[in-house]
Amino acid sequence: MASEIKTGPQLRPSVLRRLLRGAQLELRMLLLLLLLAVALSLISPYFFTLSNILNLMDQSVITGIVAIGQTFVILIAGIDLSVGSLTGATGIILGLSLAELPLPIAILAAIVAGGLAGFVNGFIITKGRVAAFIVTLGMMSVGRSMAYVLSGANSISQLPDSLGDLASSTILGVPTNFAVLVVLYGVAWYYLTFTKGGRTIYAIGSNAEAARTAGLRVDFYSVLVYVISGALSAVAAVFLAARILSIDPIAATGLELDTIAAVVIGGASLFGGRGTIIGTFIGVVIMVLIRNGLNLLNVNPYWQGTAIGSIIVAAVLLERFLSAREGMHRGQGEEG
Repeated sequence: MASEIKTGPQLRPSVLRRLLRGAQLELRMLLLLLLLAVALSLISPYFFTLSNILNLMDQSVITGIVAIGQTFVILIAGIDLSVGSLTGATGIILGLSLAELPLPIAILAAIVAGGLAGFVNGFIITKGRVAAFIVTLGMMSVGRSMAYVLSGANSISQLPDSLGDLASSTILGVPTNFAVLVVLYGVAWYYLTFTKGGRTIYAIGSNAEAARTAGLRVDFYSVLVYVISGALSAVAAVFLAARILSIDPIAATGLELDTIAAVVIGGASLFGGRGTIIGTFIGVVIMVLIRNGLNLLNVNPYWQGTAIGSIIVAAVLLERFLSAREGMHRGQGEEG
């Protein structure tokens, strides 16, 4: 009992310090974003056109939604490699459901399916003590396989026009899909910043055993983050299908790479406990700007994967360097 009383109060200041360091990193990433935007505007006259800005908003939706769930997972030092295949599989479930069910019920069915797949991931990782990399890699294969089986290896088209409205309509001049993205980020930011659940997620990533000793529900939240990731993969599938009123079993291939890159570029640590949802949003926009810039410069699409992969490696190296330097400064401060 004494250890619970002593350890509990120590967790909250630790979380607050990490959030403050995250805010500093967000400012650096925001500066990088602005410099990148200025550079692209100087290189290409088409960058700051209305059509390209709308295109940037549209391109950020799918990666942005899934990156929210990936952020939750990475904050507890996990990883979710199944998000791309789950987006494809739940998209197929959505398409098949629309043949029999109203649009809201079909969307709900897809989200529930994604959440259940995430629950399986989280339960095996947490209760079975199996590495997240292995479990989600297995689910990635299962999800893609189920997408082919359920669809008969064919795309599902002729989806209802009401679904297309999610991608083509606007709210106060802002595309509906991008407005939904902003709302989702707002909800995630509030949850991670101001709720006990958010503080618990940071505490798990910082030191799971200390969080458990403090009486926090470590297992519950360790499973919950994967449920959130799976459910948001399904939400992304809805907007992916709405974009072209069609869904293919190979849809969202490679999405896991883009989301991990966005989260890491946004300042999150792959070792858990550090990162913010605002940083992830900035990372998503940076990713989209890079892809958009490469397209405007007519760079061969096959080289774009090389660029994104190099950015991931550079971001991880920078994160390790900054973490080591912060550790040295803290050590010197304690000695002083």
